[in-house]
Amino acid sequence: METLKTNNVKDTNLDIYILMGQSNMAGRGPLTPDDNIIKNEKVLMLTEDLKWVPAKNPIHFDKPGTSAVGPGLSFGLAMQSANKNIEIGLVPTAVGGTSINSWQPKGYDSETKKYPYDDAEKRIIEAMKTGTIKGILWHQGESDSKPEAVAGYLAKLKVLINRVRTLVGNPNLPFIAGELGRYNTSFQTFNTEINKLPSEVPNTAVVSSEGLTDKGDNLHFTSASAITLGQRYAEKMLLLQKK
Repeated sequence: METLKTNNVKDTNLDIYILMGQSNMAGRGPLTPDDNIIKNEKVLMLTEDLKWVPAKNPIHFDKPGTSAVGPGLSFGLAMQSANKNIEIGLVPTAVGGTSINSWQPKGYDSETKKYPYDDAEKRIIEAMKTGTIKGILWHQGESDSKPEAVAGYLAKLKVLINRVRTLVGNPNLPFIAGELGRYNTSFQTFNTEINKLPSEVPNTAVVSSEGLTDKGDNLHFTSASAITLGQRYAEKMLLLQKK
């Protein structure tokens, strides 16, 4: 497939999904040779230099050499499979290790020396030139899982949701958050809190991490679990879009 530049595409009308959060959205599951194979040329990803190319892992580029298999690609494949007449565009914006405090205007992440929200906003604006933003996938919270951080987490997340919905001009834009890995018992308090989201913010959902496994660090999903997580995101997204 020909590489597309966002500032030079007139006939493309992608269904675009924004991938936001920290390392488990960016993907830390080990790469295999199969990850270099393009499985569906109707599923595209926006590269770091703002070009649309056929999607393959790694989708993200937050930490070169570290970014690997996450939920984004399996989500995109599942969404395209549900409607084979559409093209899917995935916009990677996740940055490993970031707190939700970095996901606000001028929010700075000292480890990566990046501005996660500001960078995401620029990429979203560029992506909108070639299609319609159809939803947001959010997987973040490992950096905010201590009780004192959990207490104010939902309030900050609501602000973020409203900000992104305003940016794209859709007050009902589907927003789906993911549970942290249940394999780490210290994440239980966070998961209890994040599951309150659908009752507090319209047109949101939460995907379960039940049964998913870590790659041995009690933190990051295995490749297989990340793929399953992406498919669960797709199931929830399709349900929200039917409302």
